[in-house]
Amino acid sequence: MAESPEQSTILVTGGSGLVGKAIKTVTQNERLPNEQWVFLSSKDGDLTVLEQVEALFELHKPTHVIHLAALVGGLFKNMRQNLDMFRANMQINDNVLLCCHKYKVQKCVSCLSTCIFPDDTTYPIDETMVHKGPPHTSNSGYSYAKRMIDVLNTCYKQQHGCNFTSVIPCNVYGPHDNFNLEDSHVIPGLIHKVHIAKQKGEKLAIWGTGKPRRQFIYSLDLARLFLLVLREYDDCEPIILSVDEQDEVSISDAADMVVQHMNHTAGVEYDTSYSDGQFKKTASTAKLRTLWPDFKFTPMDKAVQETCRWFEDNFETARK
Repeated sequence: MAESPEQSTILVTGGSGLVGKAIKTVTQNERLPNEQWVFLSSKDGDLTVLEQVEALFELHKPTHVIHLAALVGGLFKNMRQNLDMFRANMQINDNVLLCCHKYKVQKCVSCLSTCIFPDDTTYPIDETMVHKGPPHTSNSGYSYAKRMIDVLNTCYKQQHGCNFTSVIPCNVYGPHDNFNLEDSHVIPGLIHKVHIAKQKGEKLAIWGTGKPRRQFIYSLDLARLFLLVLREYDDCEPIILSVDEQDEVSISDAADMVVQHMNHTAGVEYDTSYSDGQFKKTASTAKLRTLWPDFKFTPMDKAVQETCRWFEDNFETARK
């Protein structure tokens, strides 16, 4: 793609979300001269309705697609709405990939999640292990729907020769995240909770023990990796996009960073009546490092600080 003189139109579904906004930010400086980027939001159409997806492809005529759109939520939303998560995401993914084939899109890169991996597994997990056992029951609906993207990619490749692939990010955070207290992921949820606790002069209450461990990736780093995958990675098999294994941290470690950068001094307490979910999801970055050995990630402490600052500066308009 990078060497082609022809005009490329890259359509990004979920373009108003965390990763979509990050890609938009990165492409302001790193787009190629022949690239036109189109960022869609839910206001542009309902991706669960095939006719509306077809209308979007007719309008924009994309040559490439980055498929980010999904019905998403944190641990507790997934536990409450497994069926809704499965049905909506299956419809979205089937419609988008069908249109990618129908409208002869040259390449589609879809976004998966580390939650798709088996609950009972060995670590580190890698790209060969996606279908080797059921995912954690807490988010089985969302996880199975995301796994089916990999199945669809393989089938489209085998039957039609389509260049469809997928990436598997670890826990993403950054500016423009969803900071909703019930449905957010770990770091944005912590940031909003600290903001409230700080206002009230109360301790930060963390759901669970704080012991589970996660790899967290800054959204702007993930965006840069998405561009590399779009331009340089043509394998149908998925690729994990994550910070390195040694950079995995506990929830309590992440909380300490947020507390520090939000200047919260009232302390922290853990509510162990809430589930921890999966204890760890350590993901291998061997494939990533083979392809891009010199890629530099933003240090987590710096990235958390920037995310905290963005939330405070944009509190009135942030998703929460």
